[in-house]
Amino acid sequence: MATCINLVVAVLISSTCVGDGLRVASATIPSGYVYDTQTFDQQLDHFNLADERTFKQRYLINMSYWKPNGPIFFYCGNEGDITWFCNNTGLIWDIAPQYNAMIIFAEHRYYGDSLPFGKDSYDNKTVLNYLSSEQALADFVWLIDHLKRTVSRANRSPVIAFGGSYGGMLAAWLRMKYPSAVQGALSASAPIWQFGNLTNCDAPFEIITSDFKKLTPNCAENVKKSWSAFQRVANSSGGLDWVIETFKLCTKIKAVEPLMDWLSNVYFDMAMVDYPYPASFMEPLPAWPVNVSCSKLKSPFEDDKQLLQAIFEAVNVYFNYTGVAKCLNLSSDAVSYLGERGWSYQACTEMVMPMCSNGVTDMFPFIPWNFEVFSAGCKEQWDVIPRPNQVILEYGGKNIASHSNIVFSNGDLDPWSGGGVLHSISDTLVAIVIPNGAHHLDLRAATPNDPPELVQARKIEMEHISKWIKEHYQMYKTG
Repeated sequence: MATCINLVVAVLISSTCVGDGLRVASATIPSGYVYDTQTFDQQLDHFNLADERTFKQRYLINMSYWKPNGPIFFYCGNEGDITWFCNNTGLIWDIAPQYNAMIIFAEHRYYGDSLPFGKDSYDNKTVLNYLSSEQALADFVWLIDHLKRTVSRANRSPVIAFGGSYGGMLAAWLRMKYPSAVQGALSASAPIWQFGNLTNCDAPFEIITSDFKKLTPNCAENVKKSWSAFQRVANSSGGLDWVIETFKLCTKIKAVEPLMDWLSNVYFDMAMVDYPYPASFMEPLPAWPVNVSCSKLKSPFEDDKQLLQAIFEAVNVYFNYTGVAKCLNLSSDAVSYLGERGWSYQACTEMVMPMCSNGVTDMFPFIPWNFEVFSAGCKEQWDVIPRPNQVILEYGGKNIASHSNIVFSNGDLDPWSGGGVLHSISDTLVAIVIPNGAHHLDLRAATPNDPPELVQARKIEMEHISKWIKEHYQMYKTG
């Protein structure tokens, strides 16, 4: 979540920035879905009975489709404002009427309005000590318990967990850790194996490179050549000023590396949101933005400045497709509804996802994963030492065959699919890989432009959801 990060810092949703004080991305949360906003008093520390402090967790609820003891569709909140995820998760809204489902979007502690210590929630590691996936999962379980106890005739309602990206990880882990609370989980684009040595650290960047080769191999090759071109131009007389002017930077930079880091994030983000239709999940983009961007890089370039001019035109598709931004601000905030500070802390404690690029088989500079350097940065920023094996020990790593009723969906264009579950483990731990699918594409609202592979993936997901619900009701009949 960090703004304009270097590749060595692992983030779940990287972010880019635009200039002149303007956010081209999601400056206003999309509207259209109707819900009530409520809060629930959560324990600050679920695992310390001596600590009786509480905070208010925000959740969104819609009961317009619900019938008594109908299912509860429960979205596990990500690292950001829950309203943003609510309005970008159309699948739940699309299918709730046919299931007579209650809709719940639960906000993750320390994000959005669910701040245990208000404006002081990020002050130091003492107040941040309660920000973890374990505490968040306990929040979700207690909220589910509250709903089933307080909503009339909801006590026998089956609960289906949904989530995308980090939220998808939480949905899967919720089913694993608390199987009595949720009957099944749809875990979309969840890199639950992007930890330790479970997955190669360069997997995301290999996928991005493959994405950028689809229109023409020259696209990825030109990006790869641009890194040395940046260095040569910047080191030449007046070269850095030329780069600043060509890329329309809002402020001058003293070296070219911050721009190069920013560009790496752009390529990552563009592959993530390479949707088959115009969308504004992170930035307003055309359909298939990677191909549109690569159309500027179809030809080989012999001249460094011509290559870099083409690179600017290619990334302009991402940061200024609408033409609103007057300049590019490398230091502006990330997408305002994503909690970059909270995720930075989580990445420095339990969510340690090794990331690297080799500069040979991928189109990025050579940046090795160096845990010592990463750990030193975490110590400096948050005064904490990362626990790289925490998630593996807590949730089982690849040893999850004993669990059940989870659908893991991934798009093969999504960089994070490299750390996802891509092959079914059992009849009840099912993997769905969506050809030409980007980051949790299946969770988005259905559109007339959805490719057949996406339609089929959603059909399979709904078959499993229906099965889980049927099994739940059957249990009560025979119990």
